[in-house]
Amino acid sequence: MANTHVNQVGLADGTVLIDLTSDTAVETDVAAGKYFHKATGERVQGSSTKDSDTTDANATAADILSGKTAYVNKNKITGEMTNQGTVSGTISTKSGTYTIPAGCHSGLGSVGIASAEQDKIIPGNIKSGITILGVIGNYSGEAVTAGALSATPYLTSKTYQPSGISKDYFSEVTVAAITITRTDNAAGGVTVTIGAVDPDAE
Repeated sequence: MANTHVNQVGLADGTVLIDLTSDTAVETDVAAGKYFHKATGERVQGSSTKDSDTTDANATAADILSGKTAYVNKNKITGEMTNQGTVSGTISTKSGTYTIPAGCHSGLGSVGIASAEQDKIIPGNIKSGITILGVIGNYSGEAVTAGALSATPYLTSKTYQPSGISKDYFSEVTVAAITITRTDNAAGGVTVTIGAVDPDAE
């Protein structure tokens, strides 16, 4: 007998105990590593990977996008990771930071300096020779004017401001000598008066 594969077993009275002749399974129908018999009785190994071993997988629901499912350790789990999509933010202070929300991102988001702050970073607002965020400053200060002041010492204190003479600062201040006056008095002597009273004092 040329064919040594047994695909049917029966009793002498015609009772069929095993019949593989109508089986239609092929290698791709059976999991890889498992064996079965074809209709011819031939013992073959399956090649299907549809039932892959997932026992070494370690993903959790938090690792899988919300609404998506996967099999881990032979168990079907539903994802819980938030889909953030496109997320953008701004920073408005020197030490400001932006907290990136947890979840899945589209990769199209961005974080930058707030537009109101960008408008302030211009050459005229930055000291000459200083560079801030790539902007080179050219501010060298405002023009100022100086004025001289002549002051008279009085018995009470008095404050002078450059604005009083329409100048930005005093280039020099000249304080007159303390006045000393002598006048004859009715007693036949001399009255000595030192200093003067501020005419503007209350």
